Amino acid sequence: MISIAIDGPSGAGKSTIAKAVSQKLGFIYVDTGALYRSIGLYVLNQGKDTANRQEVSSLLPEIELKIRYLDGVQRVYLNGQDVSEEIRKPPVSMAASNVSAHPEVREFLLNLQRQFAEEYNVVMDGRDIGTVVLPNADIKIFLTASSEERARRRYDELIQKGEQVQFDKIHKEIIERDYNDSHRAIAPLKQADDAILVDTTGCALEESIQKLETLIRSRMK
Repeated sequence: MISIAIDGPSGAGKSTIAKAVSQKLGFIYVDTGALYRSIGLYVLNQGKDTANRQEVSSLLPEIELKIRYLDGVQRVYLNGQDVSEEIRKPPVSMAASNVSAHPEVREFLLNLQRQFAEEYNVVMDGRDIGTVVLPNADIKIFLTASSEERARRRYDELIQKGEQVQFDKIHKEIIERDYNDSHRAIAPLKQADDAILVDTTGCALEESIQKLETLIRSRMK
């Protein structure tokens, strides 16, 4: 099986780009961030503190996560309920960052993620795929963009969905999440030594997709 690891900060377009590239390659796409978001959502719904390690850990036995592919699109099920849309809301983003700092959560999801790479050709994105989850991935990419660019993309996405949001607030949240993700003690966000850095600042979506597809195909030869 061929595994492609794409890491990078929040809002870099990892999910959108990885999803498109996987379809072009005929690979399975695994959005690991959706798994952390689902746990964050569950903790929020239980009224618990996502930053409290003990409170989060105590809830893990109650959580069952499944990934299904409908017409090639990944859907995430939390205890039997499709939460694919709900986990994209802004409050869940910070909750995901908080719960991902807990080692029990990372261990809870590690085997599930590796199992996909053993069974399928995968494009997997996240924050520690190339460094922790799939350290032997065939191709590793670190995808990034400026914080302003990432905030603008997230702002435009939410506005198109009809949500009332403020650009400055989104930008602040992205900077805060960058700090949290890169400074956590367990599996911090960082570029793997053998990963290729791709900066998409100023690039249109299709341009970014083409850039990654070309890069990956050249490395697969």
